[in-house]
Amino acid sequence: MPSTAAARARVAESKRMRASSFSEFVPWWYVFFFFSGFPALLYQIVWQRALFTLYGVNIESVTVVVTAFLLGLGLGSLAGGWVSRYPHLPLLGIFGCVEVLIGCYGAVSLKTFHWAAKFTAGAPPLQTGLIAFALVVIPTVLMGSTLPILVAHTVRISRNIGTSVGALYAANTFGSAVACFCAGLFLMRWLGQLKTVLLAAGLNAIFGSAVLVWQYVVRKPECHDQPSSNSEEVVPPVGANTSSGMTFPFALGTAGVAGFISVGYEIVWYHLFAFTTGGLAKSFAFLLGAYLAGIAAGSLVTNRICSVVTNFKIFVRGLLVFVFAANLIAFFVGPILVNGVTHFSYLWTLVPIGIAAAFLGAVFPLLCHLSMSPDEHAGRRMSLLYLSNIVGSALGSYITGFVLLDVLSLRGVSLVLVALGLALACVLTVKAQLNRLQLKLALLACVVAGITFVTAAPRVYKAMYEKMLMKERYVAGAQFAAVIENKSGVIAVTPVGTVFGGGIYDGKFNTSLVTDTNGIQRAFALSYFCNSPKEVLMIGLSSGSWAQVLANHPQVEKLTIVEINPGYLPLIQQASEVRSLLHNPKVTIHIDDGRRWLIRNTDQKFDAIVMNTSYHWRSNASNILSTEFLQLIRQHLKPGGVHFYNTTESDEALATGLAVFPYGMRLANFVVTSDSPLQLDLRRWVHVLVHYTIDNKPVFNLNEERDKQRLFEVAGMANTMDREVTGFFTLESAEHIRARTQHVRIITDDNMGTEWLQ
Repeated sequence: MPSTAAARARVAESKRMRASSFSEFVPWWYVFFFFSGFPALLYQIVWQRALFTLYGVNIESVTVVVTAFLLGLGLGSLAGGWVSRYPHLPLLGIFGCVEVLIGCYGAVSLKTFHWAAKFTAGAPPLQTGLIAFALVVIPTVLMGSTLPILVAHTVRISRNIGTSVGALYAANTFGSAVACFCAGLFLMRWLGQLKTVLLAAGLNAIFGSAVLVWQYVVRKPECHDQPSSNSEEVVPPVGANTSSGMTFPFALGTAGVAGFISVGYEIVWYHLFAFTTGGLAKSFAFLLGAYLAGIAAGSLVTNRICSVVTNFKIFVRGLLVFVFAANLIAFFVGPILVNGVTHFSYLWTLVPIGIAAAFLGAVFPLLCHLSMSPDEHAGRRMSLLYLSNIVGSALGSYITGFVLLDVLSLRGVSLVLVALGLALACVLTVKAQLNRLQLKLALLACVVAGITFVTAAPRVYKAMYEKMLMKERYVAGAQFAAVIENKSGVIAVTPVGTVFGGGIYDGKFNTSLVTDTNGIQRAFALSYFCNSPKEVLMIGLSSGSWAQVLANHPQVEKLTIVEINPGYLPLIQQASEVRSLLHNPKVTIHIDDGRRWLIRNTDQKFDAIVMNTSYHWRSNASNILSTEFLQLIRQHLKPGGVHFYNTTESDEALATGLAVFPYGMRLANFVVTSDSPLQLDLRRWVHVLVHYTIDNKPVFNLNEERDKQRLFEVAGMANTMDREVTGFFTLESAEHIRARTQHVRIITDDNMGTEWLQ
């Protein structure tokens, strides 16, 4: 009879060998779980984009849509945990069925969204959230259920929580990361929304069916769904150890806080990326891809650690190290980007993002390993931890993106997040069972790190927006005259009055037509092609210069303005040239998404709708350039009304406007469209210009020779129609535009124009 010590040694060795072999051999369902993560992320990208189109891209709509996704995943986690409680259920078969069901919903999802939008688009924020949740609850619940189901199945075989959760989490998130990069690089550009969703649905159906075939035809399920009944072959369980001090309730709290911190940093990084890229659509896909790849890498590291380490004190201390390192690196991602873009591409910042995410990615599997036993309750308990993590993520999205960013700068939000992370590290330090000296040193390290972050922040974030905007052209000492940071974005103004919204040119404070520095002649041209613009809608406010011109137009009786970012209002209040706009009785300003406002106000009709909006390649720009949006515009025009909007020199935008409206022309980089023939009248225009006043000051003082000459110069634009002349202020007829753009792609909500081409 072997000694007890020898028996324990053999059991421990068997445990290590079996766990090691399990981690080295990749079970076939891991591969399928990788391909499950790929379509899941494609759905997220497309569905969120589709819902933003229907319900608006203002921060309220974005927040409720994202929260709806997370709530669905959380409920799905609970559902998966409930299913996993029944030991005799064929979990792999259930996983295969779930994938097929997701594919079935995905195939009809966009049609379902658009059908629902006919009755609900333009709803208030709370109702929007409920509708968005109803639209995505079925697929997200199904998606959220898969991880607990597969964890329960895998634990039955491995008897090791950490290796099971780590490997499965890694496989799924690697699939999602690959999907992000594929979407940003070519899928969204080549396929558009509908075909991308159909691709995702096809992958779900193929791999879900493959799981079912493999499980029930190729292999015998009884050989792989349950551990052997021979007690000599059963692997001793590797899981929770009460001596570690990591109780399940404590793990739940830690998972929630970790989720909050992770998503909080992700939001901060996205705001930085959005500003430095000027709103490139693919920048978020790349950011999310790097983040998910880091999460997956961290999970793989955990998988390896749990296969070879058996001392639970080491696990707790490792968890402490991962949390501390994650916060250290995550905090400095911002300064690295801010100071790095003056020398190299912002894409290099994806590296520290991936590293920070890797440390964060190791936290969840370690928490599972420390707080759960590898028994029949593993799936259910893991689902609760997963739910806590998702709830923390949802709160992180809401509190960081909706609350903190409205009262703090990005630097301030970063300090709040790092403080929360260090507080979590301090709590884990107490749990790490260190001796008195080690405990004091660890707590001192956290305190010193916190003091260092606070004192270093002003220096490392100095001139952050100047550097991100100017990049390699940045000169030490350059400084914006004003910076407005809020949840809707960042607005910066140079000392000479140039406005940059979200990191891109957004106009100037100038209403002078005599000294035109911002193309304001286009705003003054309204009466040239519009007979009687009494009621005007303007989408987009920016510096207020265009709005000031239109509000003081002699024929305009009412000007309605819709602006998505309230940050422009205090800037206008500070600028003497446009300040009176805010007190003009003819002006009404609404803070809302332009498309959403039009949907919500179906009874409002106008003589002219004007949009001096941003570049056609920016994220969500096609929302106000697509055929669907222009059809919505038509419903808000009075008979003979015109839609006058900026194409930012995009032939696609020009062609799309004239594909929807039968009449139109190009004026500089704007297009004028209408359902009625345009009534071009130079005399009417000149008459209006001569009598134009802004704040009771004439636009042209005809006693001044310079003003007379400038009036003739402006009126000369009427003689440039279809002529081979140089200059910015030229005209082009609809027939001429259609002839030269006949092979140009028309912008739709589905293909999203040029957003993914840059």
